[in-house]
Amino acid sequence: MTVDPDTWLYVAIQKNVPADKIVGQVDETHNISYIPAFLTKDAAQQAMFHLRLEKQKKYEIQAIICDDLIRHATEGGFVIFVLDEDGKVLEQLPQVS
Repeated sequence: MTVDPDTWLYVAIQKNVPADKIVGQVDETHNISYIPAFLTKDAAQQAMFHLRLEKQKKYEIQAIICDDLIRHATEGGFVIFVLDEDGKVLEQLPQVS
């Protein structure tokens, strides 16, 4: 599977900070900071229950163009894991050579 740069991906956004913030996660076993992204809004909403989110914060699912998300992720030291609703990694972005 290859996600095109102009594909819309769905991510969790933390709403109650001075500016909206894309939610990142850490895989402590592999020491990887990543942004969980999904191909559909439904998959993202189902997966919200599996993400480690701060209590008392507000979150919503928003769409972002893949190319823009890759730029934000790499600037912040993250990779992107495109996941299904069960948390299975479908693809890692940017592609590792």
